[in-house]
Amino acid sequence: MKTFNGSIARASKGNNHILDITDDVQRLVEEGGVRTGQVVAMVVGSTAGLTTLEFEPGLVNHDIAAAMERIAPKGGDYRHEQTWHDDNGHSHVRAALMGPSLALPVVEGRVPLGTWQQVVLVDFDTRPRQRQVVVTIVGD
Repeated sequence: MKTFNGSIARASKGNNHILDITDDVQRLVEEGGVRTGQVVAMVVGSTAGLTTLEFEPGLVNHDIAAAMERIAPKGGDYRHEQTWHDDNGHSHVRAALMGPSLALPVVEGRVPLGTWQQVVLVDFDTRPRQRQVVVTIVGD
């Protein structure tokens, strides 16, 4: 059994910025040399999340942000902000709801994504950030 560790570094604009990291994940799978196994990816930090979605303008530029605004509004009452005197309580809630990690299969040396499916990093923080995604690939 092989184990391979890597990372993906990306600059984000914050405020629901969605970054397509599919090619980065696929590249790491190829570098790891695993043909059958699993990829586990986790974004470092508590104000960003990972998921899969169709990386198209309506979803990326509007729908995810609109949905998150209904669930955890920016102007809401967050104890986090009262405690730390900052403005990103909603960012922490949104990231917790999406989740920081993904587990994806490796089949024949690739992550088998659907035609319109991409792996994305969503940064919910209120400012630009340097984000790191830690990736571990295990298999044969």
